[in-house]
Amino acid sequence: MSLNRPLPLRAPRLTPATATLAVTAACVSFGMVPLFAKLLLDAGMSAASIGFFRYASSALIMFPFLPLAREKRRDAFRLLGAGILMGIGWVSYLEALEVQSVAMVGLVYMTYPVFALLLAWLLARQTPTLRAWGGCALVLAAALLIFDGGVSGAASWSLLLSLPAPIMFALIIVVLTCLTPSLTSVEKLACGMVGCVIGLAPLVALTDPAAFLPRDGDVWLILLAMGLVTALIPQLLYTVAAPKIGPGRSAAAGAVELPTMIALGWLAFGETVGAREIAASGLVLAAILLVPPIAPPRPQTA
Repeated sequence: MSLNRPLPLRAPRLTPATATLAVTAACVSFGMVPLFAKLLLDAGMSAASIGFFRYASSALIMFPFLPLAREKRRDAFRLLGAGILMGIGWVSYLEALEVQSVAMVGLVYMTYPVFALLLAWLLARQTPTLRAWGGCALVLAAALLIFDGGVSGAASWSLLLSLPAPIMFALIIVVLTCLTPSLTSVEKLACGMVGCVIGLAPLVALTDPAAFLPRDGDVWLILLAMGLVTALIPQLLYTVAAPKIGPGRSAAAGAVELPTMIALGWLAFGETVGAREIAASGLVLAAILLVPPIAPPRPQTA
């Protein structure tokens, strides 16, 4: 054997169990978004600007990996489009955080497993299994457990307007796991991040300049930390692992964001955590274990 022969580079082989753990770890990081978002909102930045900067650093790093080959363009445009919609939807999530508790915004956001199953059914013809619907029901039950019946007025309206966030996140889960088989993990991440920035750019253009750029070095550090901790690193992990288990289990595993946000609201913002919140976290963990993985589609060969 020649010692000069190059060793082949292989993508990591993930079992359904390790892929589920990877998606769960990524979503714990996603669940930390409210910590950074509230700090930046308090610093005077607009919701659109926060979203733009969150994804801009990742988009800049991943831009060279955008797929240009003719046979990959259709899948690339699908993911770019889903990224554009997710970026726009994410603004509604941040707007809700300005007037509601982290747990209540998380309640609405945790409806995305339902939308993920429905969109996978409609767009990818993946008929949900009974276990998938059962896991989805557990996530909804967990969200309803922490529902505050006293929400009214502007607060309830902001929660309703935040619905685009879970719908668009569900869409990108389905596109990522089912509809872009020709793309590699880094190509998927590049398309998704660039799409988010494109979607947020018009909203940023309408933002007051005083609410766009950070005012001091500390705010820049918060933005950098948010970009790494809640976007680039977990998005790469999610992009690699989610296609291994399909949209149903990816959405169920992603529901770990709810207990993460509950814990964050308690530790960072002094929000109450009681028996309902603990029970809700247990239901989310049960949902992750209940929903079965679905094998991803294989890339078509010429």
